[in-house]
Amino acid sequence: MSTILSIDAIHKTFEAGTVNENHVLRGLSLDVEEGDFISIIGGNGAGKSTLMNSLAGTLFVDQGDILLEGKSIKAVPAAKRAKDISRVFQDPKMGTASRLTIEENMAIAYRRGLKRNLSWGVKESERKIFAKSLKELGLGLENRMKVDTQFLSGGQRQALTLMMAALVKPKILLLDEHTAALDPKTSQMVMDLTQKIVTTHQLTTLMITHDMNHAITYGNRLVMLHQGRIVIDVRGEEKANLTVNDLMDLFQKNSGEKLVSDELILSH
Repeated sequence: MSTILSIDAIHKTFEAGTVNENHVLRGLSLDVEEGDFISIIGGNGAGKSTLMNSLAGTLFVDQGDILLEGKSIKAVPAAKRAKDISRVFQDPKMGTASRLTIEENMAIAYRRGLKRNLSWGVKESERKIFAKSLKELGLGLENRMKVDTQFLSGGQRQALTLMMAALVKPKILLLDEHTAALDPKTSQMVMDLTQKIVTTHQLTTLMITHDMNHAITYGNRLVMLHQGRIVIDVRGEEKANLTVNDLMDLFQKNSGEKLVSDELILSH
């Protein structure tokens, strides 16, 4: 597989030069291969959210570079990255417009990256595409396309957001603790759909999670951050054979510290 995303020695410091200076990312480097599904885990303050925001373009790095298909995007704003990089947030309400219908939300996602014109209505040809995509979810939303998304449950909205993110295949899918606000049963449903959508659409995915079991179970690769650096990067058979205890031992061996129990979720 070829490298699609290269994160090259990036640094990010907040409130530099003040007593509150916080050097969050410290020369972090990561090569992501096309088709990778990487679970990213780490304790509080490890740099997970800052990494995600730096990739999405809502933060700009201070040093280093971010290359997408060999081209630097570190100075490209979030709005321009959006056609290539889709993101699903922790809060289900952030992925959809509450007062728009399911099909109107999907139309926005479908037209991502295209020039806007005066035509807003959902075309019948688009409606057929949306219905087919929604059917993949198995939630019956294909029969409710004219319903405002505010009337959907949190799990339904997050499932819809996932499908919207995959509707026009992005080069990178970012999942930002996208099950953290859901109850355990709904979280499992969304994770099962995540696996299905990522596999079916062959999406290159980076998923931040606090759940160690999710990090071990999902994806072909697991990366753990600590103090703005990568301390664990396992894949393939090594990852498949990991247990939670193995992961905690690896962390202690590579970082010289023990995980604090309330920093990560061991299970639901």
